[in-house]
Formats: sequence, structure tokens, C-alpha cells
Amino acid sequence: MYTDEDLDSAVKQGVLSSQSVTAFRDFIAASRKTAVVDEENFRLVGGFNDIFVVIACGLLLFSSLWVWQLVNPTVAHLVFVALAWWLGEVFILKRKMALPAIFLLLNFVGGSFMLSQTIFAGQQFAEVVSTSVALAAAYGHWRRFNVPMTIAVATAAAMAIVASAIVAFLPEDGVAVMSALFVFGILCFAFAMYWDAQDTQRITRKSDVAFWLHMLSAPLIIHPVFSTLGILNGNESISNMVFIVLLYSLMTLVSITVDRRAFMVSSLFYVIYALQELFGNFGNVADSIAMTGMVMGSILLLLSVYWQTSRRFIVSHLPSTLSQYLPAVKPQ
Repeated sequence: MYTDEDLDSAVKQGVLSSQSVTAFRDFIAASRKTAVVDEENFRLVGGFNDIFVVIACGLLLFSSLWVWQLVNPTVAHLVFVALAWWLGEVFILKRKMALPAIFLLLNFVGGSFMLSQTIFAGQQFAEVVSTSVALAAAYGHWRRFNVPMTIAVATAAAMAIVASAIVAFLPEDGVAVMSALFVFGILCFAFAMYWDAQDTQRITRKSDVAFWLHMLSAPLIIHPVFSTLGILNGNESISNMVFIVLLYSLMTLVSITVDRRAFMVSSLFYVIYALQELFGNFGNVADSIAMTGMVMGSILLLLSVYWQTSRRFIVSHLPSTLSQYLPAVKPQ
């Protein structure tokens, strides 16, 4: 398996010509009857060996954590973090395996957070310190291994620092936390668009970075709305449900415009919940879950078929100063 970045590296090394790589990409796009940007590619699993390595790494990491816990919790988490870094040297830098890279990144940053928690347990600002350590760990991991998901993890850690500081100073003010999360979601989306605008052809690592940021931004936008309306606490009025559906429709429109299915899919749970409540409580539908699945499945499949048609219509009505930062629309 190889990626677009591998092809670009081959061009830089003189192994392949840029013309042959461009022709190859055009051939693949034509044979699949889809544009490269329409694929929304990102590296996850290069083969079953990725899954095999993840299982082996998980066994080693968590077994080591269990054994060293019997000696000292701090030492146990330190060993866990060190092992996650060392395994990254092997399977990220040398083997360049996608799924193990994500797995080891999350374990390294999460392990750094837990290591800090064991050291500062019981302190007033333990959460703020621990999230700061997680942010530093993500930064160090990015500088060494350059895993695309790291930027999203670091962004989440930075947001967690602010959120934990708000909780520390205003422990009873849930509205302040939810408002901060909503603002974070907007900022995260803008950050994702910053990375996307640098690679409108979707062929470099920058596009992968944007993918994970979009995955993070959507729940941050819609969850505070859910919480503020009290939907998760039983306030399932028809006006609230309709508002959530309208909000998700707007997010879908944005998702089509920027050509990022990840933005709408990562918040799909919320609209499914809203529709299920609408059908169940106000539509007198016996099996609301099945009806919701049928409706959402049909809508998503229609979007898949008419995605580029919808994009063509939307982007054609945008000013060129804006559309130049968006992926090209597939020609008819």
C-alpha cells in the first residue's frame, strides 16, 4: 500500500516524473468515476498487519502497566509512556504504519496525562496541569513523528486546559463550560479550514490533519447546544428537536460546501437521537429507531450519490475569493 505522499516523495527523489504521477492519478480517478478530492482519503489501515501490530502493542503496553502498578503507579505510567514512544520509533518512523501510529499517539498522550495525574493527585489545579502536560506531549510527538491526528489531539488538549481552568474557578457554572466548548468548536472548524486551504487537491498530509480537526469540531459545536437546551436531561420538546435537526441541516450544508463528510458524520448521533425522539413522542411511530435509521440512511445515500452535484450548485454561487480555498468541484 502507498499514499499520495509516497508518490510525491518518489517525484522529489526522481524515481517518477510529475507527469507520470499526474497521469496515474487521473487514470485512477477515471476508472473509479470519481475525483481524488471526492474520495476524502485518509490513512487508517494499510493492511491486516496494522491490526496485528496494534493488538501486540496493546498487549505489551497494558500488561506492562498492570505489572508495574504493583511496584509504583507513577513508575508504571512512566514505563507506559516510554514504551509508547519507543514503539513509535519502530512502527511510525521506520515502518510508517498508519493504525499503529494513531494507537501509539493516543496512548502516549493519554499516558502522559495519567502520569501527571498520579503525580499531582489531590492538587487543586491537577486537571489544568495534566492537560498542559498532555498538550506538551502531543507537541513533542508531532515534532518527532508527524502523525496527522496529533494536531487534533493537541487542539483538544489545549481546549481541555481552558475548560478545566473554567471548572476550577467556576465549578457550578455549567453554562460557561458549554459556551466555551461551542466557541472551541467554531475555532476548531476554522483551524481545520486553515489546513484544508493549504491542500485543495487533497493529496498531502495537511489534508489528513484537516480531516481529524473536522471530526473534532462538529461534536464540539452541536453538543453544547444539546446540553444547553436540556435535551440530555429530558427536555425533549418538539421545538428543541426541530432546532437540532435544523442545526444539523446547516452543518450538512457546510459539510457539502467544504467537501468534508467527516464534519457531518462525527455529529450524526445527535440528529439520530433528535429524530428518534420526534418520531417516538410526536409522530406516533411504533418503532422510532427503525424509522430514524431508514430516514437517515436514505438521506445519507442520496447525499453520497448527489454530493458533487450539490457542491457544484453551492460553490457556483460563492464568490471566487472564497471558492478558491475550497476543493475543486468534479466536472460533469
